[in-house]
Amino acid sequence: MTGLARTSADLDPRRRRILYRCWHRGIREMDLVFGSFAEAEISNLSDTELDEFEVIMDEQDHDLHAWITGAMALPEERNTPLFARIAAYKPDFDPVTKESLQEKLGQ
Repeated sequence: MTGLARTSADLDPRRRRILYRCWHRGIREMDLVFGSFAEAEISNLSDTELDEFEVIMDEQDHDLHAWITGAMALPEERNTPLFARIAAYKPDFDPVTKESLQEKLGQ
């Protein structure tokens, strides 16, 4: 299982690799943003969107963090609908407890 709520068992190998990469970026804040976004969206992204997503993930974490938080201006080539969706995504930062995990999993 990756992240907290999604298994990768139903994903094709490319989506599995992307999901894994999203949760293992190197900076925890980016793990949370990209991992949470990928958990919610990975199975619905088109091949074209996956191509763009992989290009975005190749950027440096410090740059991504600065662009997403608005600390640095977003370069024109990253000003895309997909990047806007990633930047607008609000990960679940609630503390994980036994009760919250059971609720999330519907138990």
